[in-house]
Amino acid sequence: MYVLGTLRKPEVPGTARRGTPADLDLVASWLGAFHDEATPTAAVEDDYEVAHRLLVGRRLWMWEAYGEPVALAAVTTPAAGAARVGPVCTPPAQRRRGYGAVVAASASAAGREEGADGVVLYADLANRTSNSIYQAIGYRPDHDAGEWDLVR
Repeated sequence: MYVLGTLRKPEVPGTARRGTPADLDLVASWLGAFHDEATPTAAVEDDYEVAHRLLVGRRLWMWEAYGEPVALAAVTTPAAGAARVGPVCTPPAQRRRGYGAVVAASASAAGREEGADGVVLYADLANRTSNSIYQAIGYRPDHDAGEWDLVR
């Protein structure tokens, strides 16, 4: 788990915007691809339900570059002083341009603007890219967490 310190928003071409219901199909497909790549053994929620909930709740941020959505990040409503960012998703064809970093920073800023004293996110320690990106925008490691599948 990472905790946001001083937020540093990277300079990346494009602009942040809240996702809208018109983004439903795109967001659902990106969430499905993200799940398949990042957490293939986790329980599966309906991607359309998750996308709908995030969009209707105004919890999803999109980064647009050159008129096209290129990355997304969600942020929870602050509760007990904290907001959580995630998932952060950039389709493979759009990676290595800073879009994931800047949309994560945008969602993090939104969490703070909505009253969160602390903004947190989880990252897979095996994914060096995401870990370095989050630290570059101001997150600092807080603690490790584990996940186990128990079978009888």
